[in-house]
Amino acid sequence: MKEIFKKIIIQIIEMQARLVIGRYKPYIIAITGNVGKTSAKEAIFSVVSSKYHTRKSQKSFNSEIGVPLTILGCPTGWSNPFVWLRNIIKGVAVIIYSKNYPSHLVLEVGADRPGDIKRICSWLYPDTGVVTAIGETPVHIEFFPSKSELVAEKSELIKAVPSNGMVILNVDDEEVANMRSCFGGKPIFYGFSERANVRASHYSHVYGERGEIRGFSFRVDYNGSSVPFSFEGFLGRQHVYAVLAGVSVGVSQGMNMVAIQEALESYAAQPGRVRILEGKNGSVIIDDSYNASPTSVKAVLDEMREIDTKGTKVAILGDMMDLGRHTHEEHRKVSLQAIEVCDRVFSVGARARIIKEEVGRKDMVQHFSDSFEASRTLPLEPSEGDIILVKGSQAARMERIVESLLAEPEKAEELLVRQEKHWKMSDKALIEAKGRGEV
Repeated sequence: MKEIFKKIIIQIIEMQARLVIGRYKPYIIAITGNVGKTSAKEAIFSVVSSKYHTRKSQKSFNSEIGVPLTILGCPTGWSNPFVWLRNIIKGVAVIIYSKNYPSHLVLEVGADRPGDIKRICSWLYPDTGVVTAIGETPVHIEFFPSKSELVAEKSELIKAVPSNGMVILNVDDEEVANMRSCFGGKPIFYGFSERANVRASHYSHVYGERGEIRGFSFRVDYNGSSVPFSFEGFLGRQHVYAVLAGVSVGVSQGMNMVAIQEALESYAAQPGRVRILEGKNGSVIIDDSYNASPTSVKAVLDEMREIDTKGTKVAILGDMMDLGRHTHEEHRKVSLQAIEVCDRVFSVGARARIIKEEVGRKDMVQHFSDSFEASRTLPLEPSEGDIILVKGSQAARMERIVESLLAEPEKAEELLVRQEKHWKMSDKALIEAKGRGEV
């Protein structure tokens, strides 16, 4: 019954979204990839919204439900039929009359299974398509027969862009760069490579007076112009790529580099995306708890390797989900990199147990069955200068561990991912089930 209800809701809101697009004809910027979609969306929104009335996908609304909801400007109803009824009524109202509908939409488009993007693009018709990165072993590959089929699914977004539209591709990811063959026009390439039209260079870390990591800086070159960027409170080349995507969309919209630079001053990492947080006893937490894939874990461990500190480096790594037959091998690779980079390693979850099992020096890695156990019993008393990385897939709920390590845990709601009521309710239900011995 629940599945039937879901299908009916999807059909209704998709039909309403089609009608809204047909009536108001907004300029649509659609973003896909396996790494960095949401960060790219935020950077692109920062740029485009500085010039146009723009709406973006909330959080990670990138599915067959999330995309239409963004177009309609409605929240998710989860399992509440009254919220869905209100959404449908609002959808009708938007179709009939909207005094101030956005001129531009910035939308994430995801693919959990074959056909997802092709199905959405059959009615979405994006004006600009952006592809971030696929990665060596992409997340969600569990539901695709092969990596090539997942790449082909992502390329459906590019095929949907008309030749007089714009395609923006991460040239540092070869499979993404090769998608240029799916587009009838001339794409914009971004990345660190010399092949990039919008190119980043001189990436370096920014430190505070006490030598603590604060952020990063880099330069962006485009068509003879070179501008510096500097950000504090978060880290990572993934954010450089997000900024490059934002710059690329900006220049495609006719904006100059100075205006784009000013617009991106408002760009900031979303909770759980390589955020720098203050930990106990003067330690630093690198909170990358939003999600995890082999590519993103490798990237943040490479980042940890480059950071200078007088303290110890700790990695707390949770399950990487949706890897199917690649699960064991990818967790094994993570284990080898983690013990090379860090002084201490903790693994969390059934899949992440492989990290402990694969490490020769087993005393170096301690395992926890889940993030509840780890957050309560983690044998870690950090000191000033220590850097603690927390990373895992959404299902691992690694933000619970971050909260236990915060200098001010009372600020969890403003600092961490998944602090909304429905997530907390799911925590409560799980605790109760554990108390009854059901899980």
